[in-house]
Amino acid sequence: MRIVIAAIGRMKQGPERELVSRYLDRARATGRQLGLSGFDTIELPESRAASANARKAEEARALRAALPDNALVVVLDEHGKSLTSLKLADTVAAWRDNGKQALVCLIGGADGLDHDLIRSADLKIAFSEFTWPHQIVRIMLAEQLYRTTTILTGHPYHRGE
Repeated sequence: MRIVIAAIGRMKQGPERELVSRYLDRARATGRQLGLSGFDTIELPESRAASANARKAEEARALRAALPDNALVVVLDEHGKSLTSLKLADTVAAWRDNGKQALVCLIGGADGLDHDLIRSADLKIAFSEFTWPHQIVRIMLAEQLYRTTTILTGHPYHRGE
């Protein structure tokens, strides 16, 4: 199963981009033996529309256009479910085992994600009820994807329950 992060906004060169890259490189290496591949990032430009709703709608069109056919869609949204790392790993493994070909995690822009896009997602997750800058969300998501691969391989990186 190919895993992709599709995000509105571009990260500048610096420690945040390097950290995302480090976690995704680790996930690629560990994920190979699990049938998980890709761990790529697609960056889409922020909309310049006049209103927040128009910006979210335009960004949603761009995100939908970036989705591979029949991809499972996970949105990161402050109103989503709060999952444990083990539950996320189990969910990814179940999707993979059921023959799903692609999983795309969507990160919205400054205004968030379009409500129709959120409603149509296969899974909505929240890292908390806080609103996070997209750079930090990308770091946290990349780390959780890496952690998922380590949980599924039995690697000692994950020491949680």
